[in-house]
Amino acid sequence: MAAATETATAASCVFAVTLVLLLSTAVESRFVVEKSSISVVSPFDKRSKHDAAIANFGVPDYGGSLTGTLVYPDKGQVGCSAFDGDRPFKPKSSRPTILLLDRGECFFALKVWNGQQAGASAVLVADIIDEPLITMDSPQDSSPEAAGYVEKIGIPSALIGRPLGDTLKEALKKGEDVVVKIDWSESMPHPDERVEYELWTNSNDECGSRCDEQMNFIKNFKGHAQILEKGGYTQFTPHYITWYCPRDFVQTEQCKSQCINRGRYCAPDPELDFSSGYSGKDVVLENLRQLCVHRVANQTNRSWIWWDYVSDFHIRCSMKHNRYSKDCAEEVMKSLGKFRKIPFHLCPDQHNPRTSVSGIDLGVGISVEKINKCMGDPEADTENEVLKIEQELQVGHGSRGDVTILPTMVMNNVQYRGKLERNAVLKAVCAGFKETTEPPICLSGDVETNQCLENNGGCWRDNESNVTACKDTFRGRVCECPLVNGIQFQGDGYEACHAVGPGRCSVNNGGCWSEHKNGVKFSACKDNDLSGCHCPAGFSGDGKTCQDVDECKLGTACQCDGCSCKNTWGGFECSCRGDQIYINEHDTCIERKSSKLSGILTVVVLAVVMSVGIAGYIFYKYRLRSYMDSEIMAIMSQYMPLDSQQNQQVVHHDNEPLAHSSSV
Repeated sequence: MAAATETATAASCVFAVTLVLLLSTAVESRFVVEKSSISVVSPFDKRSKHDAAIANFGVPDYGGSLTGTLVYPDKGQVGCSAFDGDRPFKPKSSRPTILLLDRGECFFALKVWNGQQAGASAVLVADIIDEPLITMDSPQDSSPEAAGYVEKIGIPSALIGRPLGDTLKEALKKGEDVVVKIDWSESMPHPDERVEYELWTNSNDECGSRCDEQMNFIKNFKGHAQILEKGGYTQFTPHYITWYCPRDFVQTEQCKSQCINRGRYCAPDPELDFSSGYSGKDVVLENLRQLCVHRVANQTNRSWIWWDYVSDFHIRCSMKHNRYSKDCAEEVMKSLGKFRKIPFHLCPDQHNPRTSVSGIDLGVGISVEKINKCMGDPEADTENEVLKIEQELQVGHGSRGDVTILPTMVMNNVQYRGKLERNAVLKAVCAGFKETTEPPICLSGDVETNQCLENNGGCWRDNESNVTACKDTFRGRVCECPLVNGIQFQGDGYEACHAVGPGRCSVNNGGCWSEHKNGVKFSACKDNDLSGCHCPAGFSGDGKTCQDVDECKLGTACQCDGCSCKNTWGGFECSCRGDQIYINEHDTCIERKSSKLSGILTVVVLAVVMSVGIAGYIFYKYRLRSYMDSEIMAIMSQYMPLDSQQNQQVVHHDNEPLAHSSSV
């Protein structure tokens, strides 16, 4: 029995290796080394700039930089053992310590861990052979000891080439003060206001410390991921690595148990034992299911549900508890898809049984039927649309290399390097935003330091109105004249900013002169002027400062005979001698009495004119009426005889004979 088990285990190992080798030989593997910049700041004659390979552990300061004093230990230059003393590389000045070590004899991660324990703020590992830069990865050894210190590394590290390493060590041996700057500001592309990132993962939870790392990350990062996704700040896509079975092995029991769709999509046996436990086929099916959860949720613009499903599946359906199955997965989907009651107050609707006085039920979650349709038939001898895309995406393109390590995170099309930990990844995501477009979560104190709090970041500030040009960003700060209450400021942001446009005078008087005296206020700012300052009438100056003009002294006011001039703030007063009054429009003085007489004469004249007019109107109206009456009488007399005329023409017929008849 033991021999049979050993044989099955050996066969599974051979088959797993076969799958891995097929992936590497199917296409030409392309691994991209993600880099930071190393600048030698001093000594002056060594000033230069070089590339360094970012380690795939620890916490690179994406978007930032670190300038420190370089130290090369007198002994233990490889850093494979703990350094003597209590934190011997603890900074002795305001500059942090950057430790330089040699490559070789132990894991990269162990060197960095020992450097961190000795007080170093960062570690540079110098290559000992001339070769292109490589990525320092954490050990594949899943021993508790290795896993323990790798997870605790919290400082950045990088590999530098042999020529640079030799130059730095030579300067240090001469006793020179060597200062270097590690710069990650351009290590993460930041083209626009949205970050696209991917996580290449696996549903298998029996692959040692790597599986534990990725599942802990998913559970811990879920809150940040969902906030960013719901706010439209990020676009997240999960991916899963798949292998395929060699054609000669398709009909073998090993291939059938580890693959679906006739050997097209496979995964290694989780326990590397064909005789017991779960199979690679189980892993492939759950990977496919999780891909479909994201795809179906994304169709309703709720892609963040993937984080809920994967987290719950890991808790409720783990291999360790023998619950890794389709039935358990569907239970999780149904629990996420239960109807949820949204409270509100309306009268019951007889035609809609889902409404009530307390609320309405809204369906949320995942449709099991849609997921199963998305997954297709795993036994069919055809391509699976979803997994086929995953295999094509595994191959690197552009600035991104092939995905060969699990877990792998890709941000803005470059592979993230460093510890897969919530805050470390969040900092990398925040570094991917175009400066000044970061979401609020990226500007919290846990993620970045607000440089505007110290000396206003060296930017312009108006203390009176408390307006500043300093804008905090994840990468530092920018000095940019602000927009305040709809009013735009313009300037260089460092030395000066001034308000422009409508309403500018309401903010610090538009930066113009103004003064209040004796209950009167004058200002050089005018709202109808979009910019500039102009001293008001009665003042002279450049608008920033204005002085009262003495019109009396200049002879520009009160020039009439008998006038006297008195200067006032912002104006002047003119007066006349004796009983005269001053007429401003004509700059003249007139007698006050003559003025009264002329007024009386004017009234009299007006009264006479009005009387004549009224009389003329009455006379005109009377004559016109008489004339019209006579004309009417004349016309009527021509057509209608008057009564008197009729009386004189009466004919008496009593004595007249009867009229004779006539034939004429």
